[in-house]
Amino acid sequence: MTVCDVVVIGLGAMGSAAALQLARRGAKVVGIDRFSPPHEHGSSHGETRITREAIGEGEEYVPLAMRAHEIWREIEAATGEELLVRCGGLVLAAAGAVHPAKAAFMDRTIAAAERFAIPHEVLAPDDVRRRFPQFILHVDEQAYFEPGAGFVYPERCIAAQLRLAGQAGATLRTGETVTSIAPSGSGVRVETDRDVYEAARAVLSAGAWSPGLAGTPLAHMTLHRQVLNWFESEDPTVYAPGRFPVFIWLHRGRDAHSYGFPIPPGSEGLKIATENFERRLDAPEEIDRDVTEEEIEQVHAGYVADRFRGVTSRCLRAKTCFYTLAPDSRFAIDDHPENGRLLVVSACSGHGFKHSAAIGEAVAERVLDGRSRLDLSRFALPKRDRAA
Repeated sequence: MTVCDVVVIGLGAMGSAAALQLARRGAKVVGIDRFSPPHEHGSSHGETRITREAIGEGEEYVPLAMRAHEIWREIEAATGEELLVRCGGLVLAAAGAVHPAKAAFMDRTIAAAERFAIPHEVLAPDDVRRRFPQFILHVDEQAYFEPGAGFVYPERCIAAQLRLAGQAGATLRTGETVTSIAPSGSGVRVETDRDVYEAARAVLSAGAWSPGLAGTPLAHMTLHRQVLNWFESEDPTVYAPGRFPVFIWLHRGRDAHSYGFPIPPGSEGLKIATENFERRLDAPEEIDRDVTEEEIEQVHAGYVADRFRGVTSRCLRAKTCFYTLAPDSRFAIDDHPENGRLLVVSACSGHGFKHSAAIGEAVAERVLDGRSRLDLSRFALPKRDRAA
């Protein structure tokens, strides 16, 4: 048996951040992951993740994104790793376009930028054509540009935080699977396939595996397979950071949505993806990791062929990842209703990585101090689940 202050279950985006922040505050931390993070089995991989400060999903996310940017810079200074690249971010929206997660996404983004004094521009189609001729626009598409937006390297972020967590005293146990979590006296008991842990508190940040470990309180979460594609560019320099931004493109028609990235140094291909919620997985083990030619062709025909100049139909690689999705696409950060010593940090609903460094800090404050400087109350579990 191992005794500690806090057990962190899952060491991806949220768990690596929480483990670091807890260890930095002097807690005796054990972090557990069934794989060896960073890895390609969950939701926190794929080379790049969009980050932006004006959040169209809701203004309550903005302070988290802004603080996360500060923390990434702090970690860069501590490790010498480049984690955050500010290459600018573009939101494009056709007239009548609806974001799958939120109505009026463009209006919400602009309103958030104005409220929090985030530098931005609202561009007409001709402005976008002059500045970013790589895009093939329709005449009715408006644009929001945020110069401070960009991308983070998720694998680097996770590795850097785990390395610093270890240096701060955290014990990290990988290749170890949690089998049960239960109240134990004044704390929590975590059993794995290798050991038993007794702790004052536990943090459940296992992504796609969280609903299976949390039980009823996360029963309303759904699990979805997503596909990332890297298409060949005839001239990769045209799509390099500094010449091409990250983007979110809301096309005409509900659920017609794509997003993408510039080609970072050392990489190949323009990374473009959509969001697919048609098929629900009952367990993470059900995911099909093979991406079919038909899937690739559908993305190219619908979101690439007549949208970007100099990008071919050749897909250099394709990968899958998970969305663990709440019905309202919000986060869930709350004490487990049947085990007040277990803090649930899931789901990320497909837009969590940009906030993860700040959430890790807020989680550490809440676990150790009882409250956090950044407000997490908006991400409480729905009352129906707390009463279940």
